[in-house]
Amino acid sequence: MLNLKKKMLGKSRKLISVLGCLSLGFSALTYAAEKPNIIFILTDDLGFNQVGAYGKTPIKTPNLDKMANNGIRFDQAYAGNTVCSPSRVSLFTGRDGRYMSNNSNTVELTHLDVTMAHVLKYADYDTALFGKYSIGSQMGVTDPLAMGFDTWYGMYSILEGHRQYPQIMWRDGKKIRIVENEGGRQGAYAQELFTEEAISYIKQERENPFFMMLTFSSPHAELAVPKKYSDQYELPETPYTGMSTGKPSDKYAAYYPAAVEKPNATLAGMVTALDDYVGQIIQELDKKGILDNTLIVFTSDNGPHDEGGADPEFFEASSPYKGQKRDLYDGGIHVPMIMQWPAKIKKGRVDNTPWLFADVLPTVADIAGVDLNVVPRVRTNGVSINGLLNDQPKKMAERTLYWEFAKQVGDPNSGVIGDVYQAARKGKWKAVRYTVEGELELYDIIKDPSESNNLAGKYKSLANEFYTLFEEYKD
Repeated sequence: MLNLKKKMLGKSRKLISVLGCLSLGFSALTYAAEKPNIIFILTDDLGFNQVGAYGKTPIKTPNLDKMANNGIRFDQAYAGNTVCSPSRVSLFTGRDGRYMSNNSNTVELTHLDVTMAHVLKYADYDTALFGKYSIGSQMGVTDPLAMGFDTWYGMYSILEGHRQYPQIMWRDGKKIRIVENEGGRQGAYAQELFTEEAISYIKQERENPFFMMLTFSSPHAELAVPKKYSDQYELPETPYTGMSTGKPSDKYAAYYPAAVEKPNATLAGMVTALDDYVGQIIQELDKKGILDNTLIVFTSDNGPHDEGGADPEFFEASSPYKGQKRDLYDGGIHVPMIMQWPAKIKKGRVDNTPWLFADVLPTVADIAGVDLNVVPRVRTNGVSINGLLNDQPKKMAERTLYWEFAKQVGDPNSGVIGDVYQAARKGKWKAVRYTVEGELELYDIIKDPSESNNLAGKYKSLANEFYTLFEEYKD
């Protein structure tokens, strides 16, 4: 009886919607029909140069390369931070480091935060999150369902995301067993489970457009992947011993104790697996006939890691940029960013507009036709880049992008805040300050992507502008 009532109510709403559109004219009906689906695919610790479309890499990513050829490859896009949690909070809420109350990896969403999912509910979007969450630990207060998502499946806490073959997952606030992985077995790969859920969601019949976040927890350590992916690679290797010898092989061994015989092949396989899963998503959208008007975004939460046996230097994972995860040199925050939207982007191109995660919330609001001025409590200092998402892009006004990272003392997850790093970019100029008492470094990031030629002494007036900015926001 309840299901029958729901169906009748749904039909009534649909009829009212159609009659309302007819009364407003054909243009309103057309507009409603054209609202795109939005799929935001976020990887974990994937380097700028670990996707084939971005340069020379031994890693095979044919589906992502095709996406880049058919859509927009953004070459100057940035994450929200250089580690997971503040980068994701920035993404979800549309804030850069200036608007963040906590720029360390201990940050979580609060009950007052407004997320992309909340915003899109104002445009009648169905919302779903599949994958790693890790930015809200109060069930019923800051879990995904409380943060605007109708549907949720995946990993809840940050440490759960360290396992590629987890023994538990969460579905809509309830913990579920992954029996295939109990007792040390490796029967269900986390990224594959997320993909299966995403595909099942796409297959569902619905009246509304949907917003789906697919937040993979790979290629973050631990290093593990089904053999069909790692077996594609024969690479020079230094085995990772973890805790298998009784002594930690590195400072991360307590988190990743399992030995990995071929870490390079494993990491490459993890990226190729992600590429395969993206291909499966695109194939399902095409099969259902909704690919054309679906915006697909693919990116990473920060730069590449060196944990659990990973060797970013071997892959030149950040190339041509300097640094990696936990750096505010570009290697830690400059990420791959590919968008495909066939209805709007009909010619593939490379775009060199600098922008960052804080801009995503205003962009999806703009795409969906949501006026942020009428959304209570929304607080963003990002700007919409919707004007770039077509074949006649509008040039954006120059502005200053800002990042701040509060590094934890000793253990990377100690919870004790130590040094604070700052970085900013305006046009071609990039400034970095490692610790609030440290020397300000100034680089022409276009001519000097490796940030090796400090020009602060030569361009003192410009350096002082960045110094003033850093001093304003250092606390």
